[in-house]
Amino acid sequence: MTNNKNCPIKSPDLSQVEVVSLHPVNEVSDYQQAVELAGSEAKQRFEEYMLVSWYDRDRDFESPPHTSECSEGCKKDGYINYGLSHGATLRVDIEDGRFVFFYAPVEW
Repeated sequence: MTNNKNCPIKSPDLSQVEVVSLHPVNEVSDYQQAVELAGSEAKQRFEEYMLVSWYDRDRDFESPPHTSECSEGCKKDGYINYGLSHGATLRVDIEDGRFVFFYAPVEW
């Protein structure tokens, strides 16, 4: 048995990330509509940007896949750590976590 006092689980540090929460009047119909909506938010903030990671709660799918180190049925949050460790500075959260996207600016 693991002693949780010696191995605490910490929430990801989002202090360097702008968080945008969107609650459209009309519910988002699917992932495609959500990614377009999130992309428009990124476009307003960055000259060039890259979608680094995302989560779709409707399908319980994260990208990149298998970044959460857990068995089936647990909370998927590996996409958060992946996004943060790959330069994401913008999180777009649609409908209270139904769709979440992490974007990083592209600098040449």
